[in-house]
Amino acid sequence: MRVAIHTLGTRGDVQPYIALALGLIERGHRVQLAAPVQFESMVLDHGIAFASLPGEFLALLDTPEGKAAIAGGKGFSAGFKLLKYARPMMRTLFDAEWKAARAFTPDIFVHHPKAIAVPHMAEALQCPFILASPLPGFTPTAAFPSPMLPFKDLGWFNRTSHIAAIRGAELLFGTLLSTWRVGQLGLAQRRTPAIASSGTLYAYSRHVVPVPPDWGSDVLVSGYWFLDSKNWRPPDDLAAFLAEGEPPVYVGFGSMPGVDPGRMTATVIEALGRQGKRGILAVGGGALTAEHKSRHVHVVRDAPHDRLLREVSAVIHHGGAGTTAAALRAGKPMIICPFFGDQPFWARRITDLGVGLSLDRRALTVESLTDAIAAMDDPLMRRQADAVGARIRDENGVATAVGFIEAAANKLH
Repeated sequence: MRVAIHTLGTRGDVQPYIALALGLIERGHRVQLAAPVQFESMVLDHGIAFASLPGEFLALLDTPEGKAAIAGGKGFSAGFKLLKYARPMMRTLFDAEWKAARAFTPDIFVHHPKAIAVPHMAEALQCPFILASPLPGFTPTAAFPSPMLPFKDLGWFNRTSHIAAIRGAELLFGTLLSTWRVGQLGLAQRRTPAIASSGTLYAYSRHVVPVPPDWGSDVLVSGYWFLDSKNWRPPDDLAAFLAEGEPPVYVGFGSMPGVDPGRMTATVIEALGRQGKRGILAVGGGALTAEHKSRHVHVVRDAPHDRLLREVSAVIHHGGAGTTAAALRAGKPMIICPFFGDQPFWARRITDLGVGLSLDRRALTVESLTDAIAAMDDPLMRRQADAVGARIRDENGVATAVGFIEAAANKLH
């Protein structure tokens, strides 16, 4: 079976799909992964065929406009602020995806929700497709509102909120998609139901977000898709720091750009110091800076979460789905300081699970962070984090997802 995987976004939107691709390859399937050009070496290093997609969307986060939107945004409002910059890039992206798909001629597509052209390409190629998402929100349910919205519960409007989110891309880019369907795919302006979705995969754990009772058998919560680093060893300086004292607190904000990295770094370092904690700062996308002179803090550019988080006592991060998953699997209590997107949703979930706390990044102070760091030492929180981690470690999300994809493809043959 030839499987085309299309994904867009930051590292957290790409890394799980590499794990899925490897699982499919191990089962004897041929896979092509289409993702932003920034991830080319990451994908090729794992021996997966790669189709390069434009990287302008990812680069947008690091522009002054991108940083300003994130600094003032909450939930998905940052994304809406960037729409006027993103719209002109869409046609080029659609064309690149279509070129990759035609060259590969897949038997089935598996796509991230941001890869909105896939259902249309599947119609043109007369092949099935599966939506695969690292977060819920693309199957209506009365159990909780769409994660795209900054609300814990909307009561009767929970189901409606999902429908609105699902149709969001159509509302935002409908005219462009219609024109592209006619001009590039040779299809009618509107998609026909002849080629319908073959199911929906959710790449998170049912122990983190319970499966709603109103979802059907065409929806599967598989468990997380972890991409483990088998050959990584900590550099000598990091290994020495880890060996020097008590397990440190890991602090990292993933691919998030620097809004005010100097202030954020100073706040983190002082709060750790007040609690007598050591820290590892992952400067990553620029939300933290390496410019400091504190003996109780060690700086890394980045490090594989599956290996490093085993060695720490707690985690402070942005709430990306991937980092949240890694911290949960490691069984560590955490503090989430959301930037935008689905991050507030994961912050609410870890709070509800009793494994961490959520802090407003824009109102973060040394005092509030110091108190939150102290709270992570609560024995009950640590026991709960350990229990959730054990349940997640018992899952095999990739194998479960691969079985679902194979079953969906077999139904059509």
